[in-house]
Amino acid sequence: MENNQKQNGQKKNNLMKIIVLTLMIIGLAVATFVVYYVSVKDGQDDNKLAFTELMTDINNGKIEKIEMTTGSNTLKVVIKGEEPEKEREKTVLVPSLQAFMEWIQEKVDKDGVEIELNQKPVNPFLRISETLFSLLPTILLVVLLLMIFKMQGLGGDSGKVYGGEDGSKKTNVKFSDVAGLDEEKGELIEIVDFLKTPKAYLDMGAKIPKGILLYGKPGTGKTLIAKAIAGEAGVPFISMSGSEFIEMFAGLGASRVRKLFERAKKMAPCIIFIDEIDAIGSRRTSNSGAETENNQTLNQLLVEMDGFDTNETIIVLAATNRPEMLDKALLRPGRFDRQITIPAPDLNGREAILKLHSKNKRFSPTVDFKDIAGDTAGFTGAELANVLNEAAIIATREKHKEITNQDVENAVKKITVGLEKTNRVISEKDKKLTAYHEAGHAVVSKFLPTQTDVKEVSIIPRGLAGGYTMYKTNEDKYYVSKTELLEKMVALMGGRAAEKISLNEISTGASNDIEVATGIARDMLTIYGMDDNLGPISLKVDDPYELQIFGDKVIDQVGNEIQQLIDNAYVSAQKILLEHMDILDRVAQTLLEKEKITSEEFEMFFKDLEE
Repeated sequence: MENNQKQNGQKKNNLMKIIVLTLMIIGLAVATFVVYYVSVKDGQDDNKLAFTELMTDINNGKIEKIEMTTGSNTLKVVIKGEEPEKEREKTVLVPSLQAFMEWIQEKVDKDGVEIELNQKPVNPFLRISETLFSLLPTILLVVLLLMIFKMQGLGGDSGKVYGGEDGSKKTNVKFSDVAGLDEEKGELIEIVDFLKTPKAYLDMGAKIPKGILLYGKPGTGKTLIAKAIAGEAGVPFISMSGSEFIEMFAGLGASRVRKLFERAKKMAPCIIFIDEIDAIGSRRTSNSGAETENNQTLNQLLVEMDGFDTNETIIVLAATNRPEMLDKALLRPGRFDRQITIPAPDLNGREAILKLHSKNKRFSPTVDFKDIAGDTAGFTGAELANVLNEAAIIATREKHKEITNQDVENAVKKITVGLEKTNRVISEKDKKLTAYHEAGHAVVSKFLPTQTDVKEVSIIPRGLAGGYTMYKTNEDKYYVSKTELLEKMVALMGGRAAEKISLNEISTGASNDIEVATGIARDMLTIYGMDDNLGPISLKVDDPYELQIFGDKVIDQVGNEIQQLIDNAYVSAQKILLEHMDILDRVAQTLLEKEKITSEEFEMFFKDLEE
């Protein structure tokens, strides 16, 4: 709280400084303009005379006196009158004072024109005001640039510090706050031990890694485990995002890298954490513009990581979702020596994460976190936390005293499928089409051995979908067989097949199914090498031009094979449905009546077949 108050006070002071500086600039501009205007006004009169008229009057002998100011092109002239009281004083703007003086002097000497010529020194206030007025744009530009540099953080410290000697807030995150990453925590315990007792390692001659790269899907806990290392070791934690190094000014990124490491050396032992390091650590190119700035920032980071000694007990942690984008020089030994994958949690990990995030929530005793973990295969830690938070919101909205299983299920559906839209008006034709479409998915899946059991079928719109078929996910899969991929494509084509067979119509509702099925077929051929004709080759390339080495014949063959796989899946789905049309009709009619079918209700349609 005290640290937040200090930060708020500092922000207010900076804001006041900017306001005062802005007011001073405005005051200077106004004062300069007033002085200039008054000085010029004092030296001029409302009675003005054109330069051509002045020359005519001189030739006609009507001018009595001419007064000029040093360094000015403005003259004051007195025109002769018939009577003294009618003499008038006027001002004239002369295009070229030197040419005019030569001409008037010739008139006085040769033609005998009687004119009194007077010269007076320039008004000092006028000279100062003219100088300031001419320099005002430059002054304003310089001040503006200084303010922009200040806002860009060029003059400030780099990174947010937790647990520093200045009393900044500690991370307060321990390994006990990180669930589902037991092996990864074990790998990092020695880093914590080194930060606590570096002398023991140095006496043994051991060198602790300078850098550790954490990579994995978004939401798996990379930032959390980095904070836990600092919290366990009790050392300052300097956090900075990769995007903060790159701003609108060239060279600013490299400057921030230098400042970051200078600050870390003063606070050693400490941890530097760079989140989303791929923003500055991507592969260097020879291009110009913004990429050149990225190259300079990356080069400075490489230099700094080589520049500090292990005895300084500074460890650089970095996180990224795309390790393949990083420059190879960044990953060599001596920089990021260790690269640790932070995977999505398995069944036990998800259960531990759910229990961890349920501590401050009121759950019903009937809620089984193991069952929830089984239904959320593939979810990351952040997604699981979001599920429980949504469940708490739903329970509060429904005025439940505790969070129930139904609240959690509704939260999972809301996150995976979308918000339920019970008030949307749907025509009977569209409702029937949706019912047969979803019934087709469910029935086809039932007769495919590798596909998981149906959990729920609904024709109530959620998100962008007119209906959905949910499957049970009771196991974590790390490898997928060719048979499973082929049968997944058949299940996806079940919706289109049901529309065609039952209603003799096809709709746009199958567009996403076709897109996913096509993606599976493409990956089977071009990445996994699962085609007998093409053989075990990979067509996954970084540059499309690399495909030229395979020739046009192979590319055409890939397109034909993808089409063949989709066609076969479509035919297989139609064959299953034609054999079980009675079940398809009953499931669709039940959906039209009840709008939802649970897993138990769905299994009842197949009871006769099992007997």
